[in-house]
Amino acid sequence: MSATAADLPDDVAILKAMVLAGLEREARMQHIIDQITRTTFGKRSEKLNEDQLALGLDDLDVARAELEALAEQAAAAAGQKKERARREPGTARASLPAHLARVEEVILPDETECPCCGGVLHCIDSDISSRLDVIPVQYRVIVTSRPKMACRACSDGVFQAPAPKHVVPGGLPTEALIADVLVKKYADHTPFYRQAQALRRQGIEIDRGTMCNWAGRAAAWLGRLTSRMRADLLSGARLFVDETTAKVLAPGTGKVKTGYLWAIARDDGAHGGTDPPAVAYTYMPGRGKVWAEKLLGDFTGIVQCDGYGAYKHIEAPDRRAGPGTLAFCWAHVRRGYFDDAKGGNAPVADEALRRIAGLYKIEARIRGSSPEHRLTVRQAESAPIIADMLPWLKEMLPKLPRGSHTAEAIGYTLNHWKGLVRFLEDGRIELDNNTVERSIRPITLQRKNALFTGHDLGAENWATFASLIETCKLGGINPQAYLADVLARIVLSGDTDPIDDLLPYNWVDSRATASPVIDQAA
Repeated sequence: MSATAADLPDDVAILKAMVLAGLEREARMQHIIDQITRTTFGKRSEKLNEDQLALGLDDLDVARAELEALAEQAAAAAGQKKERARREPGTARASLPAHLARVEEVILPDETECPCCGGVLHCIDSDISSRLDVIPVQYRVIVTSRPKMACRACSDGVFQAPAPKHVVPGGLPTEALIADVLVKKYADHTPFYRQAQALRRQGIEIDRGTMCNWAGRAAAWLGRLTSRMRADLLSGARLFVDETTAKVLAPGTGKVKTGYLWAIARDDGAHGGTDPPAVAYTYMPGRGKVWAEKLLGDFTGIVQCDGYGAYKHIEAPDRRAGPGTLAFCWAHVRRGYFDDAKGGNAPVADEALRRIAGLYKIEARIRGSSPEHRLTVRQAESAPIIADMLPWLKEMLPKLPRGSHTAEAIGYTLNHWKGLVRFLEDGRIELDNNTVERSIRPITLQRKNALFTGHDLGAENWATFASLIETCKLGGINPQAYLADVLARIVLSGDTDPIDDLLPYNWVDSRATASPVIDQAA
């Protein structure tokens, strides 16, 4: 809305304040725009990472909303009705989930009688609007009483129910509170000390060391679930595999060493498979061949990975369990060409990207089809693209400057060619390793909020919690509801509860209240 002089107040002090506020907002928005410009066009060292860029865009959107609100206030003060701005494409108002409780409020007009005839007014229609509200988190104290019972007619015998079992025997937290603490740290990436600060605002004094103790005791119960899930994944026919760093404090040195969280994942939805999606993380001190062998054990199926050399032993003919099959990632190949193509004037990189895009277009069309159908389409449509690409790459390589990004990308493609074209042999194989790379991102976020773990056991516990929480998210399960229920059940039953029933993808909430489904993209 463009304001006119008539819309502005007459008070000079108010006008000065409005001008100063406007100049401050303009300077702030210009600073954000400059940052985004450097992100797009600046040197690599000046570029923002994804999180920094998101923070800048948040500030920009907040400033824009502030300006719109001020314009609405000015219009209201002037007695005008501000025309509501049209929503931009892709910014449609979110629909509110059906499982949320609805609280109805009816606002009646002041008039109850017709001003013309004095008759009683009756409702002919209503304008309905919905707003999302929040009830701040409420903590409560569960007071458990176990009466001691005795017979008045007899002299001996006192009867009392046994004390209930808990993750922390005789301790403060319920299993629901422990689950909440774990989800906040390992799903929402809120460190224990920040959670302690939030509790302090409620007048509750619980330090981070206490929360660490709770988490360690929970890990002692949940570790066998992760081990069972890992075994379940390794019993399948295909796995996605990737690894990322995990900084760990080296005992007695005061220094930080680099360990690794290895992820094995399953997601058969792309070829219509029925096995539920899952991911299991394993902490290991290293990244070499010996650790890859330890991770995969006797697995002889298909390993989809990024071409890292440690996985090559899978195809060794003399492997104890027999050779497996390696399938490499076209997304990694594409990134190599993209670095040159985005700089412009890179016709070979552009052509390589065009050919790879053709493969992805075919994949998008057959996603969700049976392996047999996918293989048939690939043989008919993708195979000619592949057959044409190989000689073209070999022809282009000697024409490029040695050491150029595109030459390196072509070298990588040719060196991994056998694994890259495996998708033409089996309809279950995906074109890339993005399934497991998406499961690595939450680990990266957690790593940014906790620069290192205190010891190897802490990293192993991290792997345990991340495995269960991320598998819940893959299945659309609320991880807080899952952990609260499973912790209570596993402590109560010990080893008697069938462990497979407690895995995230087999779990049925034993509590009376159903847990809401969460956004899988979170």
